[in-house]
Amino acid sequence: MFTELPAEYRPLTLDTISDYVYSRPELREVFHDGEPLDAVEVGDGNLNYVFKVWAKADPERTIVFKQALPYLRLVGEDWPLPTDRARIEAQALEIEYRLCPEHTPRLYFFDPKMYVIAMRNLNHHIIMRKGLIQGIKYPHFARHIGVFLARTLGQTSDLALDYRTKKIEVARFINPELCKITEDLIFTEPYRPTERNRFHEQLRPQVEALQADEALRVEVAKMKEKFMTHAQALVHGDLHTGSIMINQEETVVIDPEFAYYGPMGFDIGAVIGNLLLNYASHEVRTPDPAARADFRKYLTDTIIELWGVFLGEFQRVVWDQVDPVNMPKGYQDDYMLRLLHDSAGLGACKMMRRVIGLAGVEDIRGIPDPDDRAIAGSLALNIAQVLIMNRETFRTIEDLVDAATACRPTYPWKG
Repeated sequence: MFTELPAEYRPLTLDTISDYVYSRPELREVFHDGEPLDAVEVGDGNLNYVFKVWAKADPERTIVFKQALPYLRLVGEDWPLPTDRARIEAQALEIEYRLCPEHTPRLYFFDPKMYVIAMRNLNHHIIMRKGLIQGIKYPHFARHIGVFLARTLGQTSDLALDYRTKKIEVARFINPELCKITEDLIFTEPYRPTERNRFHEQLRPQVEALQADEALRVEVAKMKEKFMTHAQALVHGDLHTGSIMINQEETVVIDPEFAYYGPMGFDIGAVIGNLLLNYASHEVRTPDPAARADFRKYLTDTIIELWGVFLGEFQRVVWDQVDPVNMPKGYQDDYMLRLLHDSAGLGACKMMRRVIGLAGVEDIRGIPDPDDRAIAGSLALNIAQVLIMNRETFRTIEDLVDAATACRPTYPWKG
């Protein structure tokens, strides 16, 4: 089914990681030969092993190693996956670092025999999702992610690349198995009864009503078609708040193993959708009305600001460089409006799958009380449905935010 693993391939363990580090000449600037090392396995995602390694004598000398397994870690060997996804991730990181080094981790090497990526350990950062759950505000995030999106999307598109380079790059990033995961888990399974869906029982009436809504399924099918056919730019492919490492000064995007040439709105919508999932979670996570309103305003202001930064940076790195005869201002404005609509629709699909489908998010599924959890999930579903069904009416990012913040949970289990 997939390329046969190299004879040298073996899963790393805490017992073998030190010897592996010593064997890599690329790391001699970080670690001394044979010096004592400490390591921990921290792969809490769905796919891979992730090890943090540091020098016992100086913990600031530290590297992260990410190894692709030949199966989906979340499920096990019954769901095989190509280890070549590590090669795609390494190539995507190289491009993102070239275009936006301030928001991409440094890559030390990619090992094509062990399917291991070695990169900077962001040991002074936390996963953004965890910070948002705690109600932490990140004052620079909107600007950082807006710049990252504009550069990595705009400068890998037909608007910036010559015709030959673009087509070569599309071929280099063909990623069928991971795209199929996205197609199934985001655009297919949440909208039909299937054993892989994992939603809370209190939400069953709302989920079944959503699955029976043919008008909604028509719009989801349009978004799936766009994901499958619209090779607009090199997208990260999984740009949620769990793929962002952050502190009060820095924002770094990690884990682009789902990278492929697809619609720009898939990345933008993923960021917006995950901010709105967190918005929904604070319906119950923050009981105090004033504190809840304050943090939610931070989240919606962030959405508005990141879109504004994205527009400005996209203008600078893309539109200011194009031929204004072939791409006049009216075309540019229409392009960006269509991109807003795509971001709303694709982001909505990302939201719905996180409530209904196989892989949820801690923002909502980590809420201890089942009724509270269902309230947050209900609100997230209502926001997502409004965004996808009304996306083509939005003229500005404020229209999108207004539509989202007008939604309320429906408490479907109460009849």
